[in-house]
Amino acid sequence: MEHLFNSSALCTVDADGCVSLPPFVRTTLERRSDSPAVVIGLHEADPCLRAYDRGYVRILHADHERCHPAESSSEVHHARARRIFGFTEEAWCDLDGRITLPPLMRRKGNIEDLALFVGTGGTFEIWNPQLALEAGDAALRELAAWRLEEFLPPAN
Repeated sequence: MEHLFNSSALCTVDADGCVSLPPFVRTTLERRSDSPAVVIGLHEADPCLRAYDRGYVRILHADHERCHPAESSSEVHHARARRIFGFTEEAWCDLDGRITLPPLMRRKGNIEDLALFVGTGGTFEIWNPQLALEAGDAALRELAAWRLEEFLPPAN
């Protein structure tokens, strides 16, 4: 994969769930796909969303099929498939680089008025920054704190 999501940004989300994608996301999406769609789903382990371009679905399918023999049961395999492929929704990116987070994804990700975008290579994560501050990953907590400090004016 030639173009990867690498960087982070904190963005405002309006009451309808509309958010401007940060430049590192928009640039990578434009390089990787001709489609203006972003696929958004649940992260497999963390309380955030995972997003990617439509073409990345093929990579997820190949990874899922490779995991099948190693998974403990066909029940685990099918549950994983439903989460990866069934529990996703597409959001269309407009010409100004904005998407509207689908209501179900917004609710499942606990996304309120701010969204922390974190590049993770082939995909990017969308976090409620307060949840990122409470995450078990010290680097993510530090990143969230720094982005919030940079974004929000200091309290007087």
